[in-house]
Amino acid sequence: MTTIERNLQAVRERISRACRQAGRDVTEVTLLAVSKTFGPDAVRQAHAAGQRAFGENYVQEGVEKILALREGVPPGAPCAPPIEWHCIGPLQSNKTRLVAAHFDWVQSVDRLKIAERLNEQRPPEHPPLQICLQVNVDGGPNKSGVAPSELHALAHAVSALPRLRLRGLMCIPEPSDSFEQQSEVFLRARTLWDQLRAGGFELDTLSMGMSDDLEAAVSAGSTLVRVGRAIFGSRTAQQATSAA
Repeated sequence: MTTIERNLQAVRERISRACRQAGRDVTEVTLLAVSKTFGPDAVRQAHAAGQRAFGENYVQEGVEKILALREGVPPGAPCAPPIEWHCIGPLQSNKTRLVAAHFDWVQSVDRLKIAERLNEQRPPEHPPLQICLQVNVDGGPNKSGVAPSELHALAHAVSALPRLRLRGLMCIPEPSDSFEQQSEVFLRARTLWDQLRAGGFELDTLSMGMSDDLEAAVSAGSTLVRVGRAIFGSRTAQQATSAA
């Protein structure tokens, strides 16, 4: 068993344990493996161990990886379950065409302009792009994410775009070592998600929780946790520099 396989098993056990403690079914929580700065071989190992959904923060790196893995399948090889690719990093206007053409999900939409460009640039032969709105739940002025007060209007506008499908919300709170503080912030996102659902939006995804706080996220109702370091290991200084 490879290190990545062992790490995946350990993370899945953490999710299962958190679900039991929260009185939830483990099938309610999807694991997204965040593979930023790690190469195609790391993704292949995780995919071989049963992981299907992968998240990338950096658009160009993600597209190169998507193409490398797609082209690396020899003709006539047995068809493995396809990889589902999520763009989870801040998205600039000059990168929307690449994302619209290659990714299955975008979790970091926080402006209507970005959503409109993704909608216009999504190839017609592709299924609708799955969208989460990133919400700034703890109010940091320099953080990405739509303000909670503007969330309903953005959700309404995005849900009207025909080449996109609004699936839910994503948040990245400030780090905290306190389970109680983590839970408090995640519950704010859960409340916003519940309010949108009560208002008629058909949402099924609440993306929150990472390597250090997935237990608090699951207890607050997360349906998708984004885990990188606990699966692939810490980034080296060289990786961090090359990805900057």
